[in-house]
Amino acid sequence: MGKSKRTLCVGTALAVMVQPAIAAAQAAEAPQTASDEESEAIVVTANKREQNINDVGLTITALSSDAIASRKITSLADVAAAVPGLAYSPSTTNTPIFTLRGVGFNESSLGVYPAVSVYADEVPMPFPVTASHAAYDLARIEVLKGPQGTLFGQNSTGGAINYIVAKPTDTFEAGGDIGYGRFNTVEGNAYISGPLSSTLGARLAVTGLNSDDWQRSNSRPTDTNGKQSYVAGRLILEFKPSDALRFSLNLNAWRDKSDPQAQQLVAVRPQVPAIATAVNLAGLAAAQFSPLDARAADWSTGVGEPRGDRKFYQASLRMDADVTSGVTLTTLTSYNDYKQTQVTDGDGLPLVLFDLIKNDGFIKSFNQEVRLANSGKSAFRWVVGANYEDSHTFENQDLSYADSTNNAPAQFNINRSAVTNDQRIRNYALFANAEYAITSQLTFKAGARYTSSRNNAAICGYSPGDGNVAAFFNLLGSLNLGGLDPAPTFTPIDGTGCYTLNAKFVPGEVFRKTLKEDNVSWRAGLDFKASDDVLLYANVSRGYKAGSFPSLAAANFTALTPVTQESVTAYEGGFKAELADRKVQLNGAVFYYDYKDKQIRGKLLDPIFGILDVLQNVPKSRIFGLEGDVTVRPVEGLTLSASATYLESKIKTYTSVNVLGLTNDFGAFGDALPFTPKLSYGINADYKIETAGGGKPFIGFTVAGRSSSDAAPGGSRIVYPAAPLTRVLPGLTNVYKLPSYTTVDARIGYEAANGQWRVMVWAKNLLNEYYLTNVIASSDTTARFAGRPATYGVTIGFKVM
Repeated sequence: MGKSKRTLCVGTALAVMVQPAIAAAQAAEAPQTASDEESEAIVVTANKREQNINDVGLTITALSSDAIASRKITSLADVAAAVPGLAYSPSTTNTPIFTLRGVGFNESSLGVYPAVSVYADEVPMPFPVTASHAAYDLARIEVLKGPQGTLFGQNSTGGAINYIVAKPTDTFEAGGDIGYGRFNTVEGNAYISGPLSSTLGARLAVTGLNSDDWQRSNSRPTDTNGKQSYVAGRLILEFKPSDALRFSLNLNAWRDKSDPQAQQLVAVRPQVPAIATAVNLAGLAAAQFSPLDARAADWSTGVGEPRGDRKFYQASLRMDADVTSGVTLTTLTSYNDYKQTQVTDGDGLPLVLFDLIKNDGFIKSFNQEVRLANSGKSAFRWVVGANYEDSHTFENQDLSYADSTNNAPAQFNINRSAVTNDQRIRNYALFANAEYAITSQLTFKAGARYTSSRNNAAICGYSPGDGNVAAFFNLLGSLNLGGLDPAPTFTPIDGTGCYTLNAKFVPGEVFRKTLKEDNVSWRAGLDFKASDDVLLYANVSRGYKAGSFPSLAAANFTALTPVTQESVTAYEGGFKAELADRKVQLNGAVFYYDYKDKQIRGKLLDPIFGILDVLQNVPKSRIFGLEGDVTVRPVEGLTLSASATYLESKIKTYTSVNVLGLTNDFGAFGDALPFTPKLSYGINADYKIETAGGGKPFIGFTVAGRSSSDAAPGGSRIVYPAAPLTRVLPGLTNVYKLPSYTTVDARIGYEAANGQWRVMVWAKNLLNEYYLTNVIASSDTTARFAGRPATYGVTIGFKVM
């Protein structure tokens, strides 16, 4: 599609969408006095300053503190469920994956940048796992859709999620809640806030959860998995020595000792049955599929039993200094420290086919931002600044596959391999953004960011345990597979040596490579105030995501090649309208993404190990979408809302091996991008009425749904061929298709006068809908992750003021 056609497509759709909003605004009655709840404006910081959400020409989903509490949004999965167009997927390594409007990176390595970045008060959590426990004691959550590279930096090609934490209060205040639910879940939250002096305020918040196992073993009826156990805390100190100088210190940490989720077996396809032992083939032949039950799964016992211990610490300091009456200098300094030791099972069986018996690592990341901005009250509003990041990530994966078809005498009984991935990353950026009010109604916006990144990687595949992998690769190294003259010489390796074959096809060398990249992200657009209550906007922007290296036990250096940076050029138009005396909020947007070099975790057919994972770039793809939401307050106390996102994605150019090891031209088939349902939607209703005594009974429900999507490129087309020893769960045709689903949440309760105490009975996934979040292939099997089953409980809260 040419640029002119894209513009025409977006413009035509926008005109159709905004016409009803303008007509309704013109026909609205004269303003009337609204209740405090109805008239309260939603304030966001998408442009790094506080603004009414209806004055910001971007597509934003904002979740208030009341919505977060009443809907019990406490995890990354909860956030995704509450935002149409946002998908959350777990992974074999327990690393979360976000996809927003079809833009995401299905890579599970610890030290990989996301396509949807997460922040807390604009402080970056640069790697996905570090954001696992930030959704507590919040003022709101802002989800910014579309490339956000200008102000939020690279690695936000899909968008950005900004947690706005609750701040110290001007007077003493304390509160909390405690709840009990299914699986013996005990959950608690508490905070205390107030001034320590005339210039110093503080707020301390803690949260924690402990529950029993929720998964049941298919092969061992009394064995269970899935306990949850975590605690998190945050201390905020705000120091205001003068009106012109302000400091905010945020110290937060969490520890999570929950079990990684086990998977459900759905397909068996031995990779190398010709050389496999009879014992291993018999084990696969007897492998038990999981029933269609969210609680059903299977895993190994002993050294391969899932368990985890993850720790995170963060310190950030913000300074705002008014250089003049209209210009403010802001500095944001932060340091993140993350460490994990965990074991995960990647095959959904009690057999040892793909067990990460060690999945350890750490992240240390320093970030600095400095910016100057004017007050935003003039016709010309601007911000200029710079960013610097210095990160060190390390991952050590030890993969055991003793029961797989690779473990055979003809292949040196290879049954275990490991890899370390040590990355040292440095990024710096310069950015500027400006808005100019051409007239009282029309505003022009433009911004750009230059980013330079450097990633030094050192990757070593080694042979723990019996050292059979080292012996096998010593043999391969002696065969002169490259046909070089003279034949290369090498020193045979032991179990600690790096076995991956280098460019000369001999082992013993650490894979070392530096990935240097730079780019310019930009945005330009127009905002038009059709009336005091209607905003029209149109934007064109481009964002980039940095390349990265894989954590893979590869047979040769080629498989360790990094993906290079991807880009998204977005064309978007939309409207925001407050109607009927602010009792109706109507928003809509239409967009087109030109997606180049999309990063993906694909497959390659390795002559030694069979089908292996590899990082690849999809040269060309595109996404077209429509998005809309409406909120109506027909009577006092009743709030009704609905939202939906429609996506049509297409791979245009990409040829590679699919999960079955067959070469596919994905572009010729026009396959959809993974984790991109055509339709995602949400419906929410809350009713709260004040009694004569001041108490407020309330009731509410939330419906969230997604249409089907693919968990791998071409997933809807992949059908396992009939072959000896190949089996698929009966009734299942497309193994890598995520079926459509709808979940229902509900709550009912009572809040005392002045909010002094509150009790709520709640249920999540009330109808116990069985749904899937990911499907992953391992060496001889394919298994999938199921969403959580129905959970329910009661929560009692209190507040002291």
